[in-house]
Amino acid sequence: MSTTKPPTHWKLTAARIGVLLAVIAISVFVYSIRDQVETLQKYGYPGLFGINVLGSATIVLPAPALAIVFATGALRNSAGVLVFNPFWIGVAAGLGATIGEFSGYGAGFSGQAVVEKTRLYLRLHELTERYGVITIIILAIQPLPIFDLAGVAAGTLKMSIPKFFLATLIGKLIKMWIVAYAGANGVEWVAQFFK
Repeated sequence: MSTTKPPTHWKLTAARIGVLLAVIAISVFVYSIRDQVETLQKYGYPGLFGINVLGSATIVLPAPALAIVFATGALRNSAGVLVFNPFWIGVAAGLGATIGEFSGYGAGFSGQAVVEKTRLYLRLHELTERYGVITIIILAIQPLPIFDLAGVAAGTLKMSIPKFFLATLIGKLIKMWIVAYAGANGVEWVAQFFK
């Protein structure tokens, strides 16, 4: 009968530092190519997927992913017909954004997150600890970069990867469908929801 030994302290520390360095490297890389990332749009749904993986992989740094989803939803050919289906735009963008959000989760899981002392982070940490996946879903729908901090909180709290993935996917799909359909139908379509 073999017993598995827990990882030694130095191995765990090395893994956490590795995850943190990877998250920082991804964020710096995506921020440095933010002007060229729009060229991925010409690759259709796979391009939108890639844009959103990269856009969501940055932690707190701005990326143009939502604007590209909106613009892609609005694209029409010379006959005035939509070039892309807003439903599939939402699926590609939502799945890409969900995968990209694992950078924040990884930063929190590594235990080396640099945002842990902020008031906003502490509040999101408390909400995530108290309400779990509901907090993640609601924050994933928001078009604000605070979801990065929620991902860090989920990682810090060691939320299971399947729970984090599913909750993030639900929220991101809802958000991306709203943005894609708003692009396809005009801003007036969104305004109808708030009447």
